[in-house]
Amino acid sequence: MEEIIFPSGAALVIGGSGGIGRAVCHELARAGSDVALTYRGRQAVADEIVAELRSLGRRATAHQLTIGDAEAVEARVAEAAREHGRLHTVVVGAGTLPKQVPLSKVEREQWRTIVDQDLNGFFNVVQATLPRLKQWGGGSYVHIGSAGHLRWPDRDGLSVVPKAAIEALVTGIAREEGRFNIRANSVLVGVVEAGQFLELTRQGAFDQRWVEAAHRNLAIKRWGKPEEVGHAVVFLASNRAAYITGQRIAVAGGYGL
Repeated sequence: MEEIIFPSGAALVIGGSGGIGRAVCHELARAGSDVALTYRGRQAVADEIVAELRSLGRRATAHQLTIGDAEAVEARVAEAAREHGRLHTVVVGAGTLPKQVPLSKVEREQWRTIVDQDLNGFFNVVQATLPRLKQWGGGSYVHIGSAGHLRWPDRDGLSVVPKAAIEALVTGIAREEGRFNIRANSVLVGVVEAGQFLELTRQGAFDQRWVEAAHRNLAIKRWGKPEEVGHAVVFLASNRAAYITGQRIAVAGGYGL
């Protein structure tokens, strides 16, 4: 008999059209979960991912969403719930592409945008999903966080600081909601060949000196692969992690050791 490793319903992957999000969607589908993914502006990419997931035999849907908009979050979560019956896991991997600047150079508008879209956006997602997960008898949150919590990455404060606040929210959810069979964990992502790293590299944010310094701080001397993040998400979302909450798995090649 085939092992069932997920509760009934779908995983909601916020930011599923991004480089890492796409890999997360694929790994969830390969492991046997249906998927509802969100995208901000890349509908063609989202539609392509949905087709790929359906070709794997899974039910998949795409939903346009900006998580900084609380009303839109509520509407899209309700839509995904109608499509799939229930959600067993909420993966939050959406994030604003940050400027690589020292904290002393962060502009007020940059800070406000990151906090409104990422930190408040995560709160919006929790507000829309937590009552539903309780009603359905439980579920889990998986936050795609930053390995910058393990060792400070110079000039990446606009990414790391809001994610640190989200980590506090994840811990609070784990502690307060466990009695309702709700778990909350994080995957701390290092330098992965996808998403923000590739885009910032294209923009010239990382020079050879940065690459050499980053490699010195890795125990495993290579960049990560997006599917490796997906493997960690699958584990935390599955019944195999049913007694795990409030934890962080670093998919970062030993960064910070």
